[in-house]
Formats: sequence, structure tokens, C-alpha cells
Amino acid sequence: MTYDLLIAGGGINGCAIAREASLLGLKVLLVEKDDLASHTSSASTKLIHGGLRYLETYEFRLVREALHERERLLAAAPHLIRPLTFVLPHAHAVRPWWMVRAGLYLYDLLAGKSSLPRSRGLHAADTEFTDPLKGDHRGFVYSDAWVDDARLTLANALDAAAHGAEIATRTELLDARREGEYWKAELSDGRTVEARGLVNAAGPWVRSLLDRVDVDPRSEVRLVKGSHIVVPRLFEGDHAYILQQPDRRIVFAIPYENGFTEIGTTDIPVEKPEDAVCSDDEVQYLLDAVNRYFTRQVAPADVVWKWSGVRPLHDDGAAKAQAVTRDYVLEIDQAGAPLLSVFGGKITTARALAEEALEKLAPLLDVPVQPMTRARVFPGGAIAGFDDFAAKVAAQWPFLGTGRARRMAHAYGSTIGEMLEGVTGLDDLGGGLSTVEVRWMRDREWARTAEDVLWRRSKVGLHAPESAAKVAAILDE
Repeated sequence: MTYDLLIAGGGINGCAIAREASLLGLKVLLVEKDDLASHTSSASTKLIHGGLRYLETYEFRLVREALHERERLLAAAPHLIRPLTFVLPHAHAVRPWWMVRAGLYLYDLLAGKSSLPRSRGLHAADTEFTDPLKGDHRGFVYSDAWVDDARLTLANALDAAAHGAEIATRTELLDARREGEYWKAELSDGRTVEARGLVNAAGPWVRSLLDRVDVDPRSEVRLVKGSHIVVPRLFEGDHAYILQQPDRRIVFAIPYENGFTEIGTTDIPVEKPEDAVCSDDEVQYLLDAVNRYFTRQVAPADVVWKWSGVRPLHDDGAAKAQAVTRDYVLEIDQAGAPLLSVFGGKITTARALAEEALEKLAPLLDVPVQPMTRARVFPGGAIAGFDDFAAKVAAQWPFLGTGRARRMAHAYGSTIGEMLEGVTGLDDLGGGLSTVEVRWMRDREWARTAEDVLWRRSKVGLHAPESAAKVAAILDE
């Protein structure tokens, strides 16, 4: 079988490139050795943001691009992405008040015309924001957005597949070599395929894949681990906090699921991707970070879940891990059939990265360059106002119940009607998960294991981990 483009890596960047390429009319094969978004792309802080702290390292281009992508993504996936208000207390500040105020002003300026509110100072009337805090209540309020990172990755893959891309999960690229104008690749499913171009979107494994295909990169990757923990809710409300730490890092405290708070992240250099494990020291660091600020204190025994992802950052020579650029570099090797390797990147900028990747690849594949996704809605995103849509879902399918209706409206958006067509009732495998939904994930979303269902395509595992055996049995039908 011959393809125009073979993509190795089913994280956010690989899936976004598959989407852009398939919409351009290219014949695409994406291979992923595990599940879609099974590593870094489901282990993020779950934010769509410009990166306020990147202004401190003068990454103005990256921040501007990310903020403009934030606006596009809010419109393209309103079921998966929602506006999020952030409170930035000035207590324990390691930066002067004027510097933070100037940074927020610049953040607003770089965002341009935005649907989100501009930053402002904390007011005396902001008791919802200040009541959970200890000490000084001066500070700021600004806006970014929350994202279901794993399902956004999946949405890219679904749109790519709808336009002809082949998505092969649990399929590893074992070997690839150039033969004339083609790459000949051996896959773990036993196939040997040809492709006119190869994309290395292997994330933390980007360098090891280059070694496998015997190509020396000009760029280097720097692996940095970011860990997160989840504890019982630290504060009421739908807002989040961004907390300055004595080491000049910042830590987020974000509402998570129903009744929990997500806390993250860390920046720890690691040697290999398999080092993505949240250590006891990191847990304590994150607990200390929030205990400085909140009246409600937490201890290691309060941690109900934790995760860690390894960021494959482009090595710009920065001394500290937290200062390494979050911008991306796309490197083309044209010693025969083209190879494009992705170094770095963020969930927020994956669409822009994919557009730039095709700008580089399209001329080499004799395809006209044309941006395809700038104003394109993701599968499920054709809704006008999420709250109104969730209310309609609850009214149309009253057997769902309010909580399950809202969760499923978030997960599937406008495609929920297709799933529930003719359905008059659902069982409950635990946490509101049903047999109908698990079969949908299996048949439409490449879910193969209980972990795929419970921890990536939903977060029901946090509420009902005991449902794993039932889910596995349905997947094996």
C-alpha cells in the first residue's frame, strides 16, 4: 500500500497534522504504538492558554500565536473547551506588582480581539475569589480556557478519518528506509507500506525514531517531566488560581471533574520518556505550593489521583528546565523522500503547527499549499452556546439525568444525537458510563482497553474505578 504521508505518533501534533493533510486531499496513514493521546497529550495541565509566564522569557511570538489559537479553538470545539477565569494572588509574590500588571496588559494586547474578558485587579467585592485564600488579598483576575486534552486529540483524529485518513492504533513503526522517492516502512501489524513523505511526531520518542530511520537531526530534544495531582476540592466555584512560588515557578489550582481540584505542574529534567512518574517529592512540592495560599490544607493522604507527562521540548540551551522554550521547531530532511520531525509544541498551538508542517511538506509532495482548518469546527463542535446545548440534551433524553447529560454533552457535542438515536434508556456501569457509550468508543473512537475508556475518553475512572472489568468485557465482545 502506498500513501502520500505516513505519520508516526498519535498525540496532539500527529493527529493535527493528519487532519490538515487529509483535508488537503493527501492519502494519510497515522500509526501510534499505544492509544491516541496515551502519553504527553493526555498528561497536560489541560489548558488552552497563551502562557502568561512565557512573557518573562520574551517569547512574544509564541504567546501571540497561542492566544490567537485560543480564540479559534474556543469557537471550533465549544464542547471540549470552556473559558476559565484565573485569580492571581499577589501574596508570596516574587515579582513586583507593577511587573505582573504590565505582563497582563501585554497579554491582553497580544490577544487582540478576544471573546474573553480582559484582565483586571481583584476587587473588594470578589469574595468568591478571595475567601478561600490566606493572607493578603491583593491580586489580579484574567481569562484563559480549559480543555479535555485527550478528547481534543481524538477530535483531530476523527476529523482526519472522516476525510480518508487511516488511523492505526497499537501499531508501531518498526523501521523505515528511503528507497528512491519513497519511504518503505515496516509496521508492527505485519504490513510493509510505502509513503512519499514521513512525519516524525513521536513526541518524547522523536530522537529515538530518528535513530531508527538513521537520520541525524540538526535539533535536539530536551525531556522535561511535568506532574500533577488531584485532591478533594480546595475551593468553591468554577474559577482557577495561578500561584507564584518562591522558586519563581507558578502552580495552577484548577477545578477538576465534580468535587476535585487539579494541582500542577512541575518541571523536572529526565533522561527517557519512561520516566513519566510523579514522585513523592513532586507530590509534596505541589501540596506545599497550594498550602501556602489556601485556608483548606491538604496532605499526601488527600491525593486521589496523579499523573505525569514528559514534554519533548526543543533544546534551546536554557540552563533551567522551566526556562526551556515551549515553542516548536519543524525540521525537514530532504535527502530523498522528505522527513519532517516535530520538536516541542503545545496543545494550544497544535493546529498552527500542523498548518506550518503542511506548508513545508506540500510543495515537496506536489500539493498546493492552502490552510484548511483555521475556521473549521471539530466533530461535535457545531453547537451555539454550551449551557443551552447541555440543557437541550437533558430535556431530549431525560433518562440520562442532569450530571450524565452534561458530561456526555461535553464529550460528544452535537454527535450525541447519533449515539443516542432510538435509545430509550441506558444502564450504568459505574459513574454514569453505559454499555452504549463504551461500544461507541470501541467502534468509533479506537478504544481497546478499559484504561482507554475510563481515563482518556472519559474520566469516569476517577469516580468508578471498579467498572474496569465490566468495560473490558464490553470491549471484548
